[in-house]
Amino acid sequence: MSASTPEQSQPAPGATGITYAAAGVDVEAGDRAVELMKDAVKATHTDSVLGGVGGFAGLFDVSRLLTYRRPLLATSTDGVGTKVAIAQAMDVHDTIGFDLVGMVVDDIVVVGAEPLYMTDYIACGKVVPERIADIVRGIAAACSVAGTALVGGETAEHPGLLGENEYDVAGAATGVVEADALLGPDRVRAGDVVIGMASSGIHSNGYSLVRRVINHAGWALDRQVSELGRTLGEELLEPTRVYAADCLDLVRQLNGAAGGEELALRGFSHVTGGGLAANLARVLPKGLLATVDRSTWELPAIFKLVAELGGVPQADLERTLNLGVGMVAIVAPDAADAALARLAERGLPSWVMGQVSDDDASLARAGGPDYVQGAKGVDGGAVRLVNAYA
Repeated sequence: MSASTPEQSQPAPGATGITYAAAGVDVEAGDRAVELMKDAVKATHTDSVLGGVGGFAGLFDVSRLLTYRRPLLATSTDGVGTKVAIAQAMDVHDTIGFDLVGMVVDDIVVVGAEPLYMTDYIACGKVVPERIADIVRGIAAACSVAGTALVGGETAEHPGLLGENEYDVAGAATGVVEADALLGPDRVRAGDVVIGMASSGIHSNGYSLVRRVINHAGWALDRQVSELGRTLGEELLEPTRVYAADCLDLVRQLNGAAGGEELALRGFSHVTGGGLAANLARVLPKGLLATVDRSTWELPAIFKLVAELGGVPQADLERTLNLGVGMVAIVAPDAADAALARLAERGLPSWVMGQVSDDDASLARAGGPDYVQGAKGVDGGAVRLVNAYA
């Protein structure tokens, strides 16, 4: 095939050339979206944030880190997953931001780090200013709950790659922790107490399974479900609980400002993809076992519903969904009561769900779905689930 001549590649006389808008990208719509969202973003800013909305880079003054003995930066990035399909189907977009922020900042607080700032990224098939602004307002509102500044972001229009009503969201955050206050597996001791903190619902993991079950059952999102006390869609879109402020408050209450060898609060586990056992195992040292008693809490109605509608085996539920536990704290035995009291003061339901002990080699040999050792590339401790749910 011969190449086109320059004359053949030009628009015909009098014809309009192909524009960016004709290709499906509306720059003016993007500008309108920024105007609609900028006040919500500014509301998350403190004196540490320099510049305004719309710069090439977000600026954050870290001179406060000069007061640290040895500051460690912590970073995390994540998305929301297929929960965005529920938001799109319901045309409700102002809550998905809590899911994004929760998935990102609550990974950072697991090591005791304070999330300082966050950025977001939204890819969409078509920029609808009001929809984009709703998404960002939700992100900003969740950042305010977490005490994190939203310092920048990007909205990218991808016509031909995504449908006009489709979008995906992602984000990243950076935090800081004093080196000798770092939480993690090396802090955990035999005899420590495992405390569960209630989730607000499914959060943002396992929606591929949940959506498959719902579609298989033929249930519509606007279906009223008596067990849930609202529509199915409203339940599935319940925002992720953001634990960052509660966890950091608990660190201050139990550990104070100083670090050291023995801290009363040993660590946290954020229950996301992989479920409770796998995520808890990641924050235990090899040789220790956390025995978690299922009878200490009742499965929320939505998880029972998914299990019944899909005939989903319990083992599959437990390695996919949070089943009512969104965050776990591991504390010294003499700090458990104080931890529970403080979380109750903050309105966060919590309870003692288990205890850490030396691992029993016979349990490891027996294996089975109730015993998990190591997860997600971490050759760490083990978790055993016992008894039936209340």
